[in-house]
Amino acid sequence: MASSDELIKYITERFVSYMDTPKEARKRKQGREPWSTRWFGMIPFSVSLWKEDLVSKTKKTL
Repeated sequence: MASSDELIKYITERFVSYMDTPKEARKRKQGREPWSTRWFGMIPFSVSLWKEDLVSKTKKTL
């Protein structure tokens, strides 16, 4: 019997917290991160920074 009471309490708390948030905040969706970041983390970003650094160094020497 206690588990059903806990479930009802949890659902009620979630519902009340949902209703307390402003309507604009509920409608605002978070932007999705690019698939490369989701799959590989910061590796693509670090490679792109490394590539830009290499390109800028080669342009300075020319």
